[in-house]
Amino acid sequence: MFRSHYVALPDSERVPLRGARALGPPDPNENLTVSVYLRRDPGAPAPIDVNALGLTPPTHRRPADDAQILADNQAAGADLAAVEKFAAQHGLRTVATNEAARCVQLSGTAAKLADAFQVTLSRYQYQTPDGRRRSYIGREHAVNVPEELSGIVTAVLGLDNRPLGANLLRRTPARTEPPPMAKAQPQIPAGTFLPNRLGDLYAFPQQTDGTGQCIAVLAFNGMTQPGTPSGGYKLGALTTYFENVLGQSTPSITDVVVHGPGNDCGRDDRQADPQDTTGEIMLDLQVIGALAPKANIVVYFTVFTEQGWVDAMNAIVTDTTNKPNVVSCSYGNPEDSPGSAWTAAGISQVDQAFATAAARNITICCASGDDGSQDQGTGIRAHADFPASSPHVLGVGGTTLVAAAAPGNTITSETVWDDGPGSATGGGVSRLFPVPPWQDNAHVPLSANPPHSAGRGVPDVSALADPQTGVNIISVDGQHLIPIGGTSAAAPQWSALIARVNQGLGAPVGYLNPLLYTKLSSDLRDITQGSNGAYAAGPGWDACSGFGSPNGQALLNDLKAMA
Repeated sequence: MFRSHYVALPDSERVPLRGARALGPPDPNENLTVSVYLRRDPGAPAPIDVNALGLTPPTHRRPADDAQILADNQAAGADLAAVEKFAAQHGLRTVATNEAARCVQLSGTAAKLADAFQVTLSRYQYQTPDGRRRSYIGREHAVNVPEELSGIVTAVLGLDNRPLGANLLRRTPARTEPPPMAKAQPQIPAGTFLPNRLGDLYAFPQQTDGTGQCIAVLAFNGMTQPGTPSGGYKLGALTTYFENVLGQSTPSITDVVVHGPGNDCGRDDRQADPQDTTGEIMLDLQVIGALAPKANIVVYFTVFTEQGWVDAMNAIVTDTTNKPNVVSCSYGNPEDSPGSAWTAAGISQVDQAFATAAARNITICCASGDDGSQDQGTGIRAHADFPASSPHVLGVGGTTLVAAAAPGNTITSETVWDDGPGSATGGGVSRLFPVPPWQDNAHVPLSANPPHSAGRGVPDVSALADPQTGVNIISVDGQHLIPIGGTSAAAPQWSALIARVNQGLGAPVGYLNPLLYTKLSSDLRDITQGSNGAYAAGPGWDACSGFGSPNGQALLNDLKAMA
């Protein structure tokens, strides 16, 4: 067989998942699919300056259309041909190509892929926090590519399928499940909310309902034990919730399967497999559907791996059929833990997809974490959560909300959500991303970790996330109303708000951060009390609540005034 001199692919280094041990090689005949990402065509025009675009009033913008996105981002024909030649030499098959994302998917046996990329694949076993044994196929050290592909190939994903991404959902510490709800006038626990009430408290713009908008919902699954459900939703339960509990129509929901089983509904009670994401998916759909009932919701299903993340984000931002203009992401990981599921190359590929979203006027709302400043990390005191730490997304923190009894719309208290370890808003200072220009005057503190470096501050905004004052959703069996919290309840609140602001403005706000930090911060409800561990709240921006919680009408009014 033809042999080239091989070189290590930058930023592809791996170490085993913490606590994992190698059991031996996988079946050499097991079929795998990898996603090969390529550099931009060196002769392509310079990409759009998204920071300049973000500072332009939304109604004055000229975002990139499909043709321009393809022209700005596609790979050179010669580079694609070189990858196809390489694949043929190693007996690999091209199964899909996303030109706008510069991605070629190659399929082959584990033995052929290991030989093609000069890696040693092993099956690793590890134990989950609840004592369950799981396994993954993975590798150590770097991926290698032939010298003639060096500088052309930027990432090879799929040779390591360790789990990546915790769903950022929190339940109240009740010992038992709530009783079945009454058919008439369902009761909710005192101090908690139905999501449409939050629309009133947070002044979502009146006369808007999300009409004409498309909200993408990221949904990860596929990581439970083989043969058991791994995450999805039941339309019947959602219909009961929207029509019988909230008294509104069921929103339009469409599924797109990027990787994995698609809608694979399981359990959402306390006996559910911790990696079954049914509860998370049900939460996202109910919060968004309640607050933006006329928006089209598209659920992008993918698997809990680095390849699943990168391919799904690129599928969303290059989707020319559904054309989402808001993305809701309720998942994340510490950006920098030892043995992390992320490689530096994977994070870079996701952030490039986020930059493409900014160029297309797509707003991405990401939960900032549910374990305070530690963010389930190890080794050092504080961790920012990725993808919320990307400068191209709207990072969403969490609050504890107390309000006057309905039908009044008065917030009596709102503080940083902090119920202790494992139940507190994320936030902090990124070790990976520098301070973006629009944060220059936000007084982002230095990192709490030595050597106390500067970095992108997270979150940007916040909303209700405390499960003790949480949002009530229906269980997947359609029988119980359950108060749920977490920044995965806050991110869809902001996603629905952005969709309604888009509708009221008549233009998508897209990449909001530059305008938020320079002209719109006073439109939010400043959260000045509380902390998430290493970082404390105070007047103005802080690393646990950002600029605060929504005042949707004020936000829309100021954006209209820029027209």
